[in-house]
Amino acid sequence: MKTEKDLPELPFDRYGFSARDTRRHTEAQAHMTRDCMRRLGFEDFPLHPKTPEYREAAPLIAVAMSSYPYGPLDLDSARRWGYGWDPDRSPADAARPEGRVMTDAEYDALNGGGRGSAGGGDCGSSGADRLVEGVRDKTRMWTYVSRRSEIVDKAVAKDRRVRKALATWSRCMGSKGVKRYKTPAHAFQDKAWGRGNDEGGNTGRTKKELATATADVECKREHNTAGVWWAVREEKQRADVTRHKDAYEAVRADQDRVRANAERVLGDR
Repeated sequence: MKTEKDLPELPFDRYGFSARDTRRHTEAQAHMTRDCMRRLGFEDFPLHPKTPEYREAAPLIAVAMSSYPYGPLDLDSARRWGYGWDPDRSPADAARPEGRVMTDAEYDALNGGGRGSAGGGDCGSSGADRLVEGVRDKTRMWTYVSRRSEIVDKAVAKDRRVRKALATWSRCMGSKGVKRYKTPAHAFQDKAWGRGNDEGGNTGRTKKELATATADVECKREHNTAGVWWAVREEKQRADVTRHKDAYEAVRADQDRVRANAERVLGDR
């Protein structure tokens, strides 16, 4: 397995919200928020508003490891950006809303203050109850699979096949003249890369970092590290789903209710 596209779906993926589900849920929430704001008299409120700069919270640096838990798999990206990314294409920028900046009055109404509170509530959370209408167990729906993932991934990390694959990967790293890390996560998180000096959490992309990231990906390709790791995860996830089938299916049924609610909201537009 050489790229993220080579990684097939895992059993747990069937019991989670997809990227499309998340987009549809977010879009439905945005429409209900705008409806609420219009009821309060803000007829021109944008669907995806920006927060005024002086009201924005301090940037939160939280960088997820690409291709979790295998680490980076794209050789071209590793050679060019190391364990970071193109500074002209920041992940934070990609997530910014495209609408205009809110006025102070709109911001207060959206967040439950000023005119919004007087008019009947917090528009920022408007419609949240409607999107989970009919859900039997909200806590289970949002947390069950992630909790099982933590447990299963710990078992995967202890599996002799994965330990052997990672030991081989680590020796390969050494043979290429870079530090022998225990796992790709340790390589990704090395403080030497200067992650955090940039407010967006990007790295410094030094020669050492680029060489390490390149060796990281090359060694995974040479020894099929991600392929072995994926196979063990698939095996253990499939066994866990079989063992706890009723709970997983209950989670999926609740997720289907949320999907249906979001589609109902969007279908009314």
